[in-house]
Amino acid sequence: METAFTPFAGLIGGALIGLAAVAFMGLLGRIAGISGIVAGLLAPPSSDTLWRGAFVIGLIGGAAIVRAVGWGQVPMITAAWPVLMIGGLLVGIGTRIGGGCTSGHGVCGMARLSVRSIVATLVFIIVAMAVVYVRRHLLGGV
Repeated sequence: METAFTPFAGLIGGALIGLAAVAFMGLLGRIAGISGIVAGLLAPPSSDTLWRGAFVIGLIGGAAIVRAVGWGQVPMITAAWPVLMIGGLLVGIGTRIGGGCTSGHGVCGMARLSVRSIVATLVFIIVAMAVVYVRRHLLGGV
């Protein structure tokens, strides 16, 4: 699969993610970690269920709007459903073990200079690089 280098789109997207994380912290005093927000939705209803639901609906709705106006790309998923489900389960387990996800550690935690988040983000990047190397160069996949 070929990808296009789009620095302007990446810059705008990164700035919007950063602004959203700052606004979220400023308005609610909360970290915008997706895994924690979704985990809270899966727990019994509480006083924060409304904002958690609104956040997730906003993520999905925002992506749908971007796609509808033609800005986004349709992802090409070639994996079978069982593989996707197992992968999702493993990611969920990993975020629980790691105490957060890439958005919580990589965006919010690193901005707060959290040593734990910096280490977690380095681990995410190193593992991702290793997986890409193994997948592309040792297994011959794309």
